[in-house]
Amino acid sequence: MNIVFMGTPDFAVPALEKLLAEGYSVKLVVTQPDKPQGRKKILTPTPVKEAALKHGIPVFQPRRLRDEESVAELAKWEPDLIVTAAFGQILPKAVLDMPKYGCVNIHGSLLPKYRGGAPIQRSIINGEKVTGVTLMYMAEGLDTGDMISKVEVPITDEDTSGTMFAKLSEAGSDLLIREMPNLISGKVTAIPQNDEEATYAKNLTREDEKIDWKRSAREIYDQIRGLVPYSGAFTLWDEQVFKVWSAVNPLALPDEYKHASSGQKEAEAGTVLSLSKLGIEVKTSDGSLWLHEVQPAGKKVMQASDFARGGSLKAGTVLK
Repeated sequence: MNIVFMGTPDFAVPALEKLLAEGYSVKLVVTQPDKPQGRKKILTPTPVKEAALKHGIPVFQPRRLRDEESVAELAKWEPDLIVTAAFGQILPKAVLDMPKYGCVNIHGSLLPKYRGGAPIQRSIINGEKVTGVTLMYMAEGLDTGDMISKVEVPITDEDTSGTMFAKLSEAGSDLLIREMPNLISGKVTAIPQNDEEATYAKNLTREDEKIDWKRSAREIYDQIRGLVPYSGAFTLWDEQVFKVWSAVNPLALPDEYKHASSGQKEAEAGTVLSLSKLGIEVKTSDGSLWLHEVQPAGKKVMQASDFARGGSLKAGTVLK
């Protein structure tokens, strides 16, 4: 059985590795083109490409899988099954119709909720307590295909997008391996999605990263978690970007923070209420939020308590 695997980031690597470990024949890996990384713009392969080369698997990196040349190249490999995980391109109908066992995708949400490109980040930003992975057949619509199987994964209050990517990557790869015999034998009973229950997890924008201090402390805390470790949330201090990489859970605040809280109920949202060895306390719509890790413009990420000792940020300053 010829399997073509399509994926790009770290999220997809466990699925590829487990297919190989279980003895499945992955004939070709398709991934996104190498991209320049870092200040020196060094051309860097994707994590999936690195994994494929480690196992001696041929790699195909089309800029547009929709192009006739790309479809023709893929057809040469005569895939019986195509497996995708965070590939990053939409498969055209010509590719969807190519393998006799179909095209299946590991999607990082409990479909039909959070269709789209940022399901993991959006689930955390929205304060969800549970998410999961759906193994699905691919269709021409965006994440609209019939569902093969799902697995739920809890989101703890301390999880970030980074930790959830790792958890869902493992859960998704395990789900794929569990369902592979059914996919091959044709014993899958796929369930259509209810489009009326669908929600869309659009890709994040710069606006999604900006903190609105008029929101609740918990909403801001969830926003910060949902943006770590990729972009981070930010606010403006003296018209300069001031990033926030972690904060203290306002719903599980240790006693020392409660006792140190200034409790200035009349302060404007975004006002720095206090700076101490505990960090930086900022006014929100319903109380305050303690910042734990911050990054001033042009600086490295640091503990908020260390930055507070520097004295450049004063109590009473309003972050925008």
